Amino acid sequence: MASISYDLFVIGGGINGCGIARDAVGRGLKVGLCEKDDLAAHTSSASTKLIHGGLRYLEQYEFGLVRKSLLEREVLLHAAPHIIWPLTFVLPHHRGLRPAWMLRAGLKLYDLLGGRSSLPRSRAVNLDQEPFAGQLDPQFKRGFAYSDCWVEDARLVVLNAIDARERGADILTRTRCTGLERDDKCWRIELTPADGEPFVVESRVLVNAAGPWVGEIARRYGEDEKLPGVRLVKGSHIVVPKLYEGEHAWLFQNDDGRVVFAIPYEGDYTLIGTTEVQTGSPEDDSPISDDEEAYLCRLIGQYFNCRLSPEQIIWRYSGVRPLYDDNTHSASKVTRDYVLELDTAGAPVLSVYGGKLTTYRKLAEQVLARLEPLAPAMGPAWTDQAALPGGEFAFDAFEHELQRIQARYPFLPAELARRLFRAYGTRIERVLGNAETLDDLGRDFGAGLFEAELRYLVAQEFASGAEDVLWRRSKLGLHMTADQRQQVADWFAADSVETSSHATTDASA
Repeated sequence: MASISYDLFVIGGGINGCGIARDAVGRGLKVGLCEKDDLAAHTSSASTKLIHGGLRYLEQYEFGLVRKSLLEREVLLHAAPHIIWPLTFVLPHHRGLRPAWMLRAGLKLYDLLGGRSSLPRSRAVNLDQEPFAGQLDPQFKRGFAYSDCWVEDARLVVLNAIDARERGADILTRTRCTGLERDDKCWRIELTPADGEPFVVESRVLVNAAGPWVGEIARRYGEDEKLPGVRLVKGSHIVVPKLYEGEHAWLFQNDDGRVVFAIPYEGDYTLIGTTEVQTGSPEDDSPISDDEEAYLCRLIGQYFNCRLSPEQIIWRYSGVRPLYDDNTHSASKVTRDYVLELDTAGAPVLSVYGGKLTTYRKLAEQVLARLEPLAPAMGPAWTDQAALPGGEFAFDAFEHELQRIQARYPFLPAELARRLFRAYGTRIERVLGNAETLDDLGRDFGAGLFEAELRYLVAQEFASGAEDVLWRRSKLGLHMTADQRQQVADWFAADSVETSSHATTDASA
């Protein structure tokens, strides 16, 4: 017997699934969501971590996608200014590739498509002058600067899930969908927790937002042959010791038509990516290949006034992107736009194909618009004016708000205060509570991670293991020794009963 009935149930705890759940519950629907692993455990935490229009998509004539993305960039910047902030990109002119006039024209169009924006417009720059002087090979004399935004991608997913839960949604992490049946009126969904027995829920509408697994979910109810195909493209990134000074990022062209970013990362590092390699399986967890590493290192060596070898790589990560298959030959030219397929041959199911971080909120809004005739009591769209948890301050008031927090907690080292405010925004006081000294925060695991933060992440952010904390909700794993990382894992193992209790309580809230 089904014990819970929903108006809408979402399969998939990536950015699209969590965004849809948040939007739907905010419109008055009873919503559930399941994710077989941790939130953002796959594609959504393996991005280049940008909220951007996609400058290179202009060459593919995807003007609609670029404009939609640039308008969303503005919305998201104001919704989550703690985890999203402006970033300057510098595009050097390579005399052997695109001519300077073409780059300038493309950037002018990029500015125009963005409409009224809080970010500076593009401009020409001299690479022989500060802050760029001496960073690139001397052959690169001129370039262009433009603005987009950086985002903490996994945190963006988690904040959407938190907001959905606090508005009444059930967020079930580490819970697989192991069975699907439907009749004319509802879906019966069998769910199996990682540490529990299967149970069944019912829902009037199903949303298949399983990302790379969207086809696998469709096969479970026998409809995969009627749906579009998915192009699975693996993107890989590398992290190396900091290659240059400054807070700007670089965008490098390659003679194969692709581009690669070099971005300041976690203070001490540079993030480089991405590659694009077609793969046949959503379960492709193979690490970056030697050829991919060589490709990224070679391109960096062509531009920077230094040489980079695979031996210098500190960390690597890869993720499979589920792109809508538009039959484009090149993996790098497959559309990044999304397609929504609604099937009403029985209880309705809407499947999500493609998409990207920047457009997740708009995607969710359009999902609900497609479903509105099936739920006439649904409330209006609302997320375009709503802050995400912790983002209740003006995007240009970060430093002012940080000073307020430092006055409230004067014992915090400046670097720690900044990291915590970047992560939690106005919710930092929920992490720190009434602490008056560092000792009040409990055990120090190193790299500024204290037990108070761990307990907050378990109780409020669905974390249940060291990897959730060190590599998704933060990147503290980069700054810790192997022994320190093990101590965090040991803490979770020792507190497994309490951790499980917190996670269960939050998921059913």
